[in-house]
Amino acid sequence: MRVGIIGAGWIAEKAAITLNGLDNCEAYAIGSRSQEKAEAFAKKWNIPKAYGSYAELIADPDVDLVYVATPHSHHYDVTREALLADKPCLVEKAFMANLRQAKEIVVLARERKVFLAEAIWTRYQPAVGIVRRLIAEGRIGTPRLITATLGYSMGPKPRIMRPDLCGGALLDLGVYALNFVRMFCDARIERIQSQCVKSDTGMDLTNAISIVLEGGMLANVQSSACCVGDNIGVIAGTEGNLIIDNINNPQRITVNTHDREFVEDIHVPQQITGYEYEFIACHRDMQEGLLEPREMPLDETLFIMQLMDDLRREWGVRYPMDDL
Repeated sequence: MRVGIIGAGWIAEKAAITLNGLDNCEAYAIGSRSQEKAEAFAKKWNIPKAYGSYAELIADPDVDLVYVATPHSHHYDVTREALLADKPCLVEKAFMANLRQAKEIVVLARERKVFLAEAIWTRYQPAVGIVRRLIAEGRIGTPRLITATLGYSMGPKPRIMRPDLCGGALLDLGVYALNFVRMFCDARIERIQSQCVKSDTGMDLTNAISIVLEGGMLANVQSSACCVGDNIGVIAGTEGNLIIDNINNPQRITVNTHDREFVEDIHVPQQITGYEYEFIACHRDMQEGLLEPREMPLDETLFIMQLMDDLRREWGVRYPMDDL
């Protein structure tokens, strides 16, 4: 599978490192807004093709999958252009700026019958299957409480502070915490309450979200772009708990008993970067003729986008492209 990378930032670099370590996927092309930057990126990561515009990459007939690694404020236009050219797309999280954009892109992909996926890497990683198996085996009894934190001290980065770049912690970090809950409990939400602290530019810097789910489950999640979090996730049940060491890239799952007595640590397989699983999933599903990935169905992407729209509406966090 020949992958064309759109955008030449650090996420694109991580993708290039990943693809260079895979046997059945290739970092085939890089598209940037300048030819000079594209050529420098291509030389650094041994990529055969370098394009000074996104349109040139999309037009390359040898590109099998377009990986959209621009800031999420710019996902809509480039993804739409690629889909109109019938190019399969893997789009970085947050999938789009808002639900309206996400719906339009999903409808377009489905109408044209073109493969489309959200690159929320945690959804594709082996830890998901391990945790689901432990819960299904009854290792912690009946799950009742999920807690998760994700925080990084990111300073005044434009992509966090600027509304036109869809700033704030929620779309950048909180999306992982919300997905953490949904991966292990997708019950109907009965009610939700939240708080956030905003920057001078009106973007959410730190947020806390409490969710009551049908069936007696409570989830408390928080994210922050201005402090160092423990980044731990916990699934607490009637007979024990599971502690996931990092909800942003799980490496170890700890199983504890009813009395919080340690049982075992389960380590995930050694990885290249953790991004490989989303590319492998796209390759597999495209070969099988599917139009979306099993690990992250498009309806689930839309559900998360709806949830984040609702939260931002409550907080008064708005982007120029919003119709909240």
